[in-house]
This record gives sequence, C-alpha cells and structure tokens, in this order.
Amino acid sequence: MSTDSEISVKANGIVVLCDAGGAILSVIHDDLGITTGSRIEGDSFLRIFENADSEKAMNFLASIREQGAVFNWQLNVQVNDGISTLNFTGCLAGDNVLIVGAHSLNGIMFLYDELMRINNEQVNLLRSFVKDMSINVRGQLERDSSLYDELSRLNNELVTLQRELTKKNIELRRLNDDKNRFLGIAAHDLRHPLGVIQSFSEFLIDEASSVLNAEQQRFLSVIRSSSEFMMQLVNDLLDVAVIESGKLNLELRKINIIPLVESNIALSRVLAGKKNIRMVFNPSQESIPVIIDSSKIEQVLNNFVGNAIKFSHPGTSITVSVSTDQGEVVVAVRDEGQGIPALELDNLFKPFTKTSVRGTAGEKSTGLGLAICRRIIEGHGGRIWVESEEGKGSIFYFALPG
Repeated sequence: MSTDSEISVKANGIVVLCDAGGAILSVIHDDLGITTGSRIEGDSFLRIFENADSEKAMNFLASIREQGAVFNWQLNVQVNDGISTLNFTGCLAGDNVLIVGAHSLNGIMFLYDELMRINNEQVNLLRSFVKDMSINVRGQLERDSSLYDELSRLNNELVTLQRELTKKNIELRRLNDDKNRFLGIAAHDLRHPLGVIQSFSEFLIDEASSVLNAEQQRFLSVIRSSSEFMMQLVNDLLDVAVIESGKLNLELRKINIIPLVESNIALSRVLAGKKNIRMVFNPSQESIPVIIDSSKIEQVLNNFVGNAIKFSHPGTSITVSVSTDQGEVVVAVRDEGQGIPALELDNLFKPFTKTSVRGTAGEKSTGLGLAICRRIIEGHGGRIWVESEEGKGSIFYFALPG
C-alpha cells in the first residue's frame, strides 16, 4: 500500500518493502518516480538499477540477509530523466527486507523521521526496525563527522610539518653548501704543502739513499707513501666538493674513445708491472666515436684500472674492453683479484664507503673514488655498475650514450 501522500516531498527518496528474494511487496514512498510505469509491486527490486550496478545491487541484498542491516551503499538507479546515484540503507523486517534510498545520508534520516510519524498498520510493523536503523545511521553520521574533524586536524598537522620540513631542507642545503665550500678551501690549502712533502721525500729517496741507513730510508718511504695517499684524498675531496655543489662542468666533444683507453692502459702498465700483473686491451673495433669530457672519463679509467691493480695478486691479468651495445659505448675492466662480498656491492658507489677487501700490497683507499666515478658517468647521461664473485675477481662497467 503506497503512502506517498503521507510523506513530505522534501524527503526526495524511495522506501520499499521486499521479500527475501528482492521482489517488491510494497512501495511505501517514491517521490523520484523510480517505480512508476512498468515498475510496480511484484517486480524485482533489481530492475530499478542501471545495468552496470545490477551485480552490486545483488550484493547489497545479500549483505542485508547476511548481516541483518547495511548502511550507506551508493548505487546508480534508473529514473525518468536518466541515471541518478543514491545512498541506500536496508535491514531485515521479519522475513522481509526494508530498503530506503536517498541522495544523501541526511535525506535517509529525513525519510526515517517521516516514517516514524506515519500511523498506519503497514508502517507500524516497520517502525521498530526504522528506529534501530535511524539510530545506526545517526551513529554513522556522528562517526563520519568525528572522522572528518580528525582528518582535518591531521591534515593541519601535516601542513605544519611540511612547512617545518621545507625550512629544515633549506637549512640543510645551506649547511651542505657551507660544508662543500669548507672542503674546497681546506683541500686547496692542503694541496701545496702536501705536494712539497711528496716531492722532497721522492728527491731524498732518489738522491740521498747512499748516505742514509736502512731505517732512515724506511722512514722516507713511509713519508712518501703517506703524502701520496693524502694528496689523493685531497684531490678526491676537491672533486666531491665540486660535484656536490652542482658545478660539475663537462667540456664535451666528440672523440674516438679507443686511443684514450689505450693511452691510459699504457701508463698503467708501469704500476701493474711492479706487481707482475699483465694488462690486456681488447677493443671490439678500431674506432668508436663518443661525445665525452676526455679528462673526466680518463679519471674514471684511472680509478677502475688502479683499483684492479690494487686488489689483484701478482701473476694475474687485467683485461680492458670497449664495445658498443644497443646505442651505448660500454667499457669494462675485468680483474682476477679477490672479488667483493655480495652484501657490500650495494654500497660500493656511495661516498666514504669501503669494502672489507684490502690491497694485496697494503695499498690504501679513500672510499671516494667510485662515488666520484658514478657522478661523472651519470653527468654524461651514462650508467655504472659492477659484477663480482669472491675469489674469482670483479668486472667494473660504465656505459655512455653512443
């Protein structure tokens, strides 16, 4: 029995009573025109829904049967002027199902209030269920309001934290710039006296060894090796300061990379020869053009080859290869050294990190060389990586755009 006249048109929704299978037993209220025309009592409730939401409507009914009551399901329904999205709430009413739909939860609450004021036999049977649903929906509205307030508070806190984080980042950038300037100044000022110490120690070793006893010669040797290491550290610090300040200026020009690598290997053979290590050059072709900063790429080669010599045992070989692969120029330095533990590979190209592997002749490492190499290669738009196996050696690669 329809009671549309008994509910204010301000309700703007639909109230139907269905059996457990979804067949409409009674249209209690419908001021949206959803059940007009061919949609009458006895039809399936599912017919009022837009095709895309039919399955969702079936789940809605199933949830009511399983849970006893469900709230705030959004479903698309077919109305005279097209498709409209409504909020639906439903509950079990004895063996039947009471379903209420409106454009908002507030609209559903209005319908509940109107149903509570209706005084006829059919609706009175449902009033207790409507009352329970009304309490639940009001509780949900209160929870939603509380959740909104909490989300607003958290959002305000997040905005405040973001502002503070921005200020901290600005301060950190300023401090990092100050650090880079300090490193640059300190390294530059140390460079000259270290160069003097290194030169004088080499002069004394070459010219005065005949008048020095064994212990004095050993002292001079320590002074020379220490000054060489300190000079390398200073040079690396200067490079780091320049790179981190964003002033890595590359002088790019197109060259044939083969002579550059060949020249580098020729110079490295002297150092390798002292450890009885054989240097092998294996280019894939005679000419491979590439656009690079020659001095910077040579710095990378020096580091790769120098490390290979440093960590290789006497009597082994180091092979340098140059090839092209899918538009890239790939340089690889393979050694037969100690290899690097797998757990240490991820940190290999980070500043101030060292592996547990030590130079076979006691050589020292600054922990900066590979980090600088990574910045140089990435500055060229290239890639850098390593493959290594303990006890069998390592292969260091860099690839440049061809």
